[in-house]
Amino acid sequence: MLCQIVLFDGFDPLDVIAPYEVLFAGSMAAPGQLSVELVSAEGPREVPSGAGLLTLRATGRLDPRRAGLVLVPGAVGPLGAGADAGGPGREDTVPALLARSLSTGLPALLKEALERPGTIVATVCGGSLVPAMAGLIEGRHVTTNHLGLDALAATGAVAVDARIVDDGDLVSGAGVTSGLDLGLYLLERELGPRIAHAVERLFAHERRGTVWRATGPVPAAF
Repeated sequence: MLCQIVLFDGFDPLDVIAPYEVLFAGSMAAPGQLSVELVSAEGPREVPSGAGLLTLRATGRLDPRRAGLVLVPGAVGPLGAGADAGGPGREDTVPALLARSLSTGLPALLKEALERPGTIVATVCGGSLVPAMAGLIEGRHVTTNHLGLDALAATGAVAVDARIVDDGDLVSGAGVTSGLDLGLYLLERELGPRIAHAVERLFAHERRGTVWRATGPVPAAF
């Protein structure tokens, strides 16, 4: 399975790096079963994060025809238009950065991924708001950072306050650090508990929170 993690201007680095490292470690534990790469809707380029001068390089273009797993991070910046000293009209707020991604080729590529049988779309934190604001996941169960649950529900998605929400081919994580848990959950779901447990031990990270599945909430037992 090829996992493509999507970079867009203003992305949150931890939303990307946490699942990347988990999934990359899983690929080493299960050679030939998983590979991970960083991509953008535009193709190879240096992509600025929302965290100061930190950038990451996308090595390819998002291609739902190749990817079995597409992962969308959230953004980092002030939380609202009037946040901090910048006042209204700031272009570096989380809502503005997420909305700006809608003017790229990303929504069309996510639509293709969501409609492609066998392809999983995963999101971390505010990343779920990208397909939600594009009108792609109306009626689907999904989560995001607790501060964005109301905004998520306003798009017509079914917002669930849980650490991980599994709605079949749409799997989402809540706050920023949930990227670790999301990555481990996907490893367990797709490659089995042995691989997930090995990576969990390697990272000295104990998963936490509730995994909510479309059939109902399931308390995490890690």
